[in-house]
Amino acid sequence: MKTLSLRRLRPGEWREEAQLIAQSTNAWYQASGKPAIFTGDPGQCEVFCQVYEALDPGCCVVAQDTQTGALVGSCFFHPRSTHFSLGIVNTHPEYFGHGIARKMLDEVIGLAERAGKPLRLVSSAMNLDSFSLYTRAGFVPRMLFHDMLLPDSKRLPKPDPRVRPVTAADVAALVVLEQELVGIERTKDFAYFTENALGIWSGSVWEEGGEIGGFLFAVAHPASNLLGPGVARTQEIAAALLATERQKHPGNPVFLVPATCTALLQTLYSWGARNCELHVAQVRGAWQEPLGVLFPTFLPETG
Repeated sequence: MKTLSLRRLRPGEWREEAQLIAQSTNAWYQASGKPAIFTGDPGQCEVFCQVYEALDPGCCVVAQDTQTGALVGSCFFHPRSTHFSLGIVNTHPEYFGHGIARKMLDEVIGLAERAGKPLRLVSSAMNLDSFSLYTRAGFVPRMLFHDMLLPDSKRLPKPDPRVRPVTAADVAALVVLEQELVGIERTKDFAYFTENALGIWSGSVWEEGGEIGGFLFAVAHPASNLLGPGVARTQEIAAALLATERQKHPGNPVFLVPATCTALLQTLYSWGARNCELHVAQVRGAWQEPLGVLFPTFLPETG
């Protein structure tokens, strides 16, 4: 497109960006015969701008049609000390097929390459256009995840006494644990969750004998109802964390579970959990095989 230009998202454009996120995401799901993801006021999707700009100001590439002035694409990214992560990527439905997503992606790839860091993302395994976009750009599929829902919490076990609410004092220990199990660092993310300025985050840690064996955060917002991010040394610890966060969550949150965690998956099925989608972790560059259990999320997608 000759009329396309790339630049960074501006603060006064959050409302337009929220509408782009809602419209783009809903269009794909509805075209695939699925219900819309965002069913309320599109302005609720401003939470993505609020969270992402608080964590990483100026880290959203947008595509603008210079003839109309409209935003027709956006791509959030998250620089961290160990890696870059790709956040939500959108293209306006009327501009599908023009290579806009690839142009935005190439800009972020260039930033990661110049920083000498791998670029990570979690993408839908059901959206083959998206999957192909990333694999064509050099990303390698590394892990498969079950997207799951637990509509009825009546079958959840009694609270594990080793699970307690997370505090700001835990942040350093959480960072060390994730670096050990996953090889990435997200100090400012965990500090942001525990500060909870928006009042939408919760979190739990599993601790025994003074040692933290896992943690799980959650977000409860009309535009984002999720359990994650988190990690756990064992599937037993992961189950205890999921049960606690699901029990106290006000909605019916989606959560992602590694497909290789067969014992955990069987436990979740026994509680009444069901599958709703599949996602794939993809990495462009160096990759460390995770130890234990990894819980990705979509807000914020910084892992």
